[in-house]
Amino acid sequence: MDGRIFLCYKFRTMVADADEALHKESYKKNIEGDGDANAGDEHAPVFGKVKDDPRITKTGKWLRRTSLDELPQLFNVIRGEMSIVGPRPPIPYEVQEYDLHHRKRLEMKPGITGLWQVSGRNRLSFEEMVKIDQFYIENWTVWLDLKIILMTLPAMFHGDGVR
Repeated sequence: MDGRIFLCYKFRTMVADADEALHKESYKKNIEGDGDANAGDEHAPVFGKVKDDPRITKTGKWLRRTSLDELPQLFNVIRGEMSIVGPRPPIPYEVQEYDLHHRKRLEMKPGITGLWQVSGRNRLSFEEMVKIDQFYIENWTVWLDLKIILMTLPAMFHGDGVR
C-alpha cells in the first residue's frame, strides 16, 4: 500500500537462485502492451508470466495451478501488510515500469485474491488488469469482497491458477 515494500510470503515454486531476467523482460513487454509477449495458445498466461517457464519445478506447477503457493500470504495478512482481497501486490521492478495512472493500484492494501484474479486472471492484458483493480478500488464494499472470496474458491478447486 502506498508503494511500501514488504516481504510477500509464498511457497517456493522455482529452482533456487532462479534468474529474474526472463521474468523482468516479460513484465516489461506486457506493461508496454505487447499482448503476444508470452502467448502460445488460447489458454497460455499472457500478463506477467513466462510461458513454459523453465525455472518452475514440477511441484511448483501444481502449487501454482491450485493457487496454494499463495497460502503463506496469510502471514502477511496477520502482520497487516496485506488483505484477503485487494489488488495483486506488484514486484518492485514491475512498479518501476508503471506509468502514473498505473500507480493508483498502490492506493489500497494488496490482497491474496482480487477482482482481477476472478475476472480472467493472466489471460488479461496489463491495462485490463489495471482497469479492473481501479474499478475495485473505486467501488469497494464488504459485499464485493465477499463475492470475490466466493468466486476465488471454485477457481482454486478447478485449478484455474497459473499454469
